[in-house]
Amino acid sequence: MSDLGVAVVIEDDLDMRNLLEGVLRQSGFEVHTASDGREGVAVVQEIRPDVVTLDVGLPDLDGFEVLRRIRQFSNAYVVMLTGRTEEPDLLAALQAGADDYITKPFRPRELRARIAAMLRRPRPQMLDTPPAVSPSKHLPPEAGVGESVLRHNGLALDYRKRTAAVGGTAVELTRSEFDLLHELLRASGAVLSRAELVRSLRGEYYREDAYISDSDERSVEVHIGNLRRKLRDDPESPLWLQTVRGAGYRLASPSTPGGSA
Repeated sequence: MSDLGVAVVIEDDLDMRNLLEGVLRQSGFEVHTASDGREGVAVVQEIRPDVVTLDVGLPDLDGFEVLRRIRQFSNAYVVMLTGRTEEPDLLAALQAGADDYITKPFRPRELRARIAAMLRRPRPQMLDTPPAVSPSKHLPPEAGVGESVLRHNGLALDYRKRTAAVGGTAVELTRSEFDLLHELLRASGAVLSRAELVRSLRGEYYREDAYISDSDERSVEVHIGNLRRKLRDDPESPLWLQTVRGAGYRLASPSTPGGSA
């Protein structure tokens, strides 16, 4: 097996498929390919890859249906690729369980950086080895050395076990949703802009001077909306996620009036 594990490319366009295969091989993956959705599902089920790149516009099944089928048995990191930039596509990809969404054309360097950022997020089956947590100037006092649980208004988030619960009831979050919620909890009420939250998801590729696209910022809005739905957080009177108009998001407090996305 290659250094970074196994990747599957599901793409019907031969030139794009060859490009993706080459980029992933150069990055250190063992790569398998499929030219349509049904074949892609079968390959993922057989190979059990670490990473999947998935085209939205496949000839038999659309990429969203392929992703839904893959998510029934696989927790691989999935990057959706599409030439379309419409908001419903972005929303559908993230709600179906994609870890990231890239529009074509893209730079190979960007794809490599996005995948590298995803691989830094622990997968559920890897939880026996807790991830390293970078220190934060916003880290709340109750989450000091040796403490892995952040708490706020009945919400408990354990960033070592990658679990979240409200009032003792588990809440199932995607990797991106978990990471955004973790970042807001660590900020302890400080306002985080959409660009800052994009960087927290994307990692080293998005430095302070890096360009943040409208699509990047919109993906954060979608994730925040999904978080509110899963937490049953009222945007008009939030317990956890408050929108600061024109600025970004922050952790709500009982005395803070609500906002809306």
